[in-house]
Amino acid sequence: MSEPALRETRDAPLANTFGINARARRLIDVADVDALPMALVDAGRDALLLGSGSNLLIVADDVDAVVHATDARIELIETLGDDVRIRAAAGVVWHDFVMHTLTQGWYGLENLALIPGTVGASPIQNIGAYGVEVMDLIDAVQVHDRATGETRWWSHDACGFSYRDSVFKSDPQRYAVMRADFRLSLIPHANLGYAGIGEELQAMSIDEPTPRNIADAVIALRRRKLPDPLVIGNAGSFFKNPIVDVATADGLLAQHPGMPVFHAGDPSQRKLSAAWLIDQSGWKGHRDGDAGVSPGHALVLVNHGNASGAQLLALARRIADSVHEGFGIHIEPEPRLIGATW
Repeated sequence: MSEPALRETRDAPLANTFGINARARRLIDVADVDALPMALVDAGRDALLLGSGSNLLIVADDVDAVVHATDARIELIETLGDDVRIRAAAGVVWHDFVMHTLTQGWYGLENLALIPGTVGASPIQNIGAYGVEVMDLIDAVQVHDRATGETRWWSHDACGFSYRDSVFKSDPQRYAVMRADFRLSLIPHANLGYAGIGEELQAMSIDEPTPRNIADAVIALRRRKLPDPLVIGNAGSFFKNPIVDVATADGLLAQHPGMPVFHAGDPSQRKLSAAWLIDQSGWKGHRDGDAGVSPGHALVLVNHGNASGAQLLALARRIADSVHEGFGIHIEPEPRLIGATW
């Protein structure tokens, strides 16, 4: 058996979509995900496991050691009637994975096109968009437990998925995702219930959309609504939509009849729009030096050039305090904070 591919770089820049100038004293790239446990032991207990840097805010000036999985293998494991089980390694770029599945005729992920990040990060965050959450398609996750040294497959139920959350997210330094198995369909099932997709398809003159058409509509919507990190630093939606009980939602609706309210999967709960709350609080387009809020989307914090992680975090806290003062609602960040707590 050949030696696993590990490559170490000293004093390496840390890739992150916020464009923050941060560095790692040691960066270990892992080309074979089976070597990930070995790399984590070598890097030390406090080493940061990094994907593409798309869903985090680096507040620390530098990081001692970083382990970066680059393994991008995708495998068809088995066909189960009208379904297939697909296995993807942690280093697979998420959008590339979505488009690959569509090319192969494996359906279900099309509403999640163009989400930044990697397969390894997808179950941790339980990424979601346009009416679909990745937990709806995940069958199992291979996880290395850094506390016990054990590597095993976790069933879907064991992952503790909920809105933008999982067991892994509760202790991201402990759990390292190595691979994920997805159960996808060989038969298209269009999910068009989320606002905007139907209108986008109509604008494209498509009456009977294929899964690829839906992915194209989602890509167009995301590109129009969210700023490109290659143009201006950002991590996409910075705040999670708050979940509240029905009485709280009804009380706010009585005061603000135009407030968007959505079902939250539990009859006793409702999901509010963090973007609407932030916009109504006057933050859309706000700028403090190079730290700001996108003028096109109130959920997106942006780096206009040289903002530090600390400056962006300070702005986020001011926004959250303002929303709480105006509406009595707590909003929380979606990205992981490195070097700080919320």
